[in-house]
Amino acid sequence: MTLTNDKPFKIGDIVMDNRVVLAPMAGICNSAFRLTVKEFGAGLVYAEMISDKGIVYRNEKTMNMLYIDERENPLSLQIFGGDKETLVEAAKYVDQNTSADIIDINMGCPVNKIIKCEAGAKLLLDPYKVYEMVAAVVDNVKKPVSVKMRIGWDDAHVFAVDNAKAVERAGASAVAIHGRTRVQMYEGHANWDIIRQVKESVNIPVIGNGDVETPQDAQRMLEQTGVDGVMIGRAALGNPWMMYRTVEYLKSGKLIEEPSVREKIDVCLLHFERLMALKGEVVAVREMRKHASWYLKGIRGNGKARNAINQTETALELRTLLNGLVAEFEELEATENAIHII
Repeated sequence: MTLTNDKPFKIGDIVMDNRVVLAPMAGICNSAFRLTVKEFGAGLVYAEMISDKGIVYRNEKTMNMLYIDERENPLSLQIFGGDKETLVEAAKYVDQNTSADIIDINMGCPVNKIIKCEAGAKLLLDPYKVYEMVAAVVDNVKKPVSVKMRIGWDDAHVFAVDNAKAVERAGASAVAIHGRTRVQMYEGHANWDIIRQVKESVNIPVIGNGDVETPQDAQRMLEQTGVDGVMIGRAALGNPWMMYRTVEYLKSGKLIEEPSVREKIDVCLLHFERLMALKGEVVAVREMRKHASWYLKGIRGNGKARNAINQTETALELRTLLNGLVAEFEELEATENAIHII
């Protein structure tokens, strides 16, 4: 199997090992999650979006979000804002004070809190403002700049091609396109045809995003749109194997088997230990509840386990519960195999 695009996947002077990219997911893509996904072979990982004003005003929580483990690189650090001056100041800080390889500007977030700041997907309504914001950042930083956007605001305002051209004209090094409008949020189907049109309209690298749920989907996106990279978001939740399986499928056409229950829980616990080191036990246990539920997806009897996980308060409780689940599953499997042999 050969890829549609045989050129090296580069953003500016940053060269990726492969075309598989972790999407920036708010409240998810902290260093603990990113590193875990990176170790499963992602060519590029994005950090969760960070407020420009939080950086400018040195908000403690915001500044903690800037932490990058050296093993994560190459990494794209995403900032958002609706004010050109503070966006530039935040970008300059990221440029000079972090080990991020790429600075990404969020023009896709659909939630009201971000829209009210004239940021995120709100910017998609005005290609000139897109140009103005991107050009101001590019002119003030040394790192490559990229933009992640949606195809448009709603079906009547799909300016993806114009906005992508504005991004390129402003000097950005890449653009990532989520094939949904702001009004769609995360529902309905992603429009890969618009992504293809964007790819055909610009000369900078384009990363496609939306409805990539399997390694086969990633291959289809490359073939149908011609994009340079494939971005995976929700399909990686509790499933970093999606990255490894996709990289291998794109390289060789081989579909690697899904992980065992033991493998899932072992990686879940590794992720948890990293989250504790990053945020402390109390916060880590609270945040890990949702992640653990995602890791358990597809495991028999996970409904009862998920309910129990949501009641855990300490690291010991969570570890004991997860290890106990593996023991139960392995015992059940051994019993069933014995009955089958008899």
